[in-house]
This record gives sequence, C-alpha cells and structure tokens, in this order.
Amino acid sequence: MTEPLTKVDSAVQGIEPPPKETKHRRASSSANGVMNINDLESQGIELQIAKETQGTGWKINTSPTTVEDKEVLKKLLTTPPVKKIDLHFPLGLEVTARNLKGVTIKDALDAIHKQFKKRADDELDLQYLAGFEWDKEESWTRLIVHLRKDAGQPATSSKKKKNKGGDE
Repeated sequence: MTEPLTKVDSAVQGIEPPPKETKHRRASSSANGVMNINDLESQGIELQIAKETQGTGWKINTSPTTVEDKEVLKKLLTTPPVKKIDLHFPLGLEVTARNLKGVTIKDALDAIHKQFKKRADDELDLQYLAGFEWDKEESWTRLIVHLRKDAGQPATSSKKKKNKGGDE
C-alpha cells in the first residue's frame, strides 16, 4: 500500500462540510392567538377570568373530573388565552398551569389538584375552590386562588343567605 490517499480530509484541507438542514418547530404545537403572559404585561393587555370557575363547587383534593358540569373544564381560564399562568394561594403556595393551546379551567384545576391530592380532608381548612382573582397591581402574571369551607353551589348559598337574614 504505497499509493497516496485519495480521500480529502475536510479538517486538514479546510473544506467546509455541507450546510445542515435546519428544521423548524411545528407551528401546530402552539395555537394562534395564544399569548405569553409576559407579552400581555408589556403590551398592557388586561386579562378576563372565566366566571364559570366560581360555581364549580370543586374540592381541591379530588380529581377535576369530579366537577359536575364537564363543559366548564373545556373553557379557557382567561381571555385572551395564555400559554401558562401562575396560581398563587394566600398562604404563599404557588403552582403553574400550562397549555400551549391556551390554559383551560381543567389545566388550572389539575395544577391545584397535583399539590393537594395527598392531603386528607381534615388537613385542609378551606377545601373548595371559590374562584380566581387577577390583581394587576399586585402581579400581572399570576392569579390569586380563593378557597372556602363549603361547596357553595349557587342554590345552597342563596338559602344560607335567607337563613342568616331570618336569624338576625
């Protein structure tokens, strides 16, 4: 084998390798119109929270599928829809709900449930979701989670108001 090598070594000869094809991420993974919460803040666009979250009567240590009205779970949590949002509890706990196609009420309930699923009923003073509040003065990028002691279905809460009025 006294023949000289005929192959060219690109590292030695200084020949650049052919350019690699760059693949772009699929656009379908994030839906049109779904915003980043930080972009909303920089543009000054205000959030509207779905009112349906207030009447779920959902117990935070049970699965979100136990909500009676399953259609509520499919609705977007905020308008305009966001990819992720932090949910802040008054005692300091914070969880994040994420969905590239827009955070739904179910995504928010799933994030909350993940934190509380191993807790027994007697460990929780406030067991039921009362709703969410967005306070742009406190933090533009998170919602405050409000809890209550009872399920507070609209029909039962109106009866309690009548009873309280009768007792006084």
